[in-house]
Amino acid sequence: MSNETPTNQPAATLRDGGIKATIWRNASKNGDFFSVQFARTYMDDGGQYHDTDSFRNGEVLRLARLAQQAYDVIADLRQQDTA
Repeated sequence: MSNETPTNQPAATLRDGGIKATIWRNASKNGDFFSVQFARTYMDDGGQYHDTDSFRNGEVLRLARLAQQAYDVIADLRQQDTA
């Protein structure tokens, strides 16, 4: 079984309540690298879910902690690639 992640699927998604960090594996001629997309999910008045890249002041520390977790997950993914 391959450790390859399909290009249209995230390598990992981390959540802290409505905040999420989506980790993407990107291929380049110099090898794979990872990028992280942060978003906050909210529900509009019509009951539809949306993502925004805007965070409230009370969410900034949670965002920072999620960024640290994403950093650690990327380190684990890189280690798996070399194993």
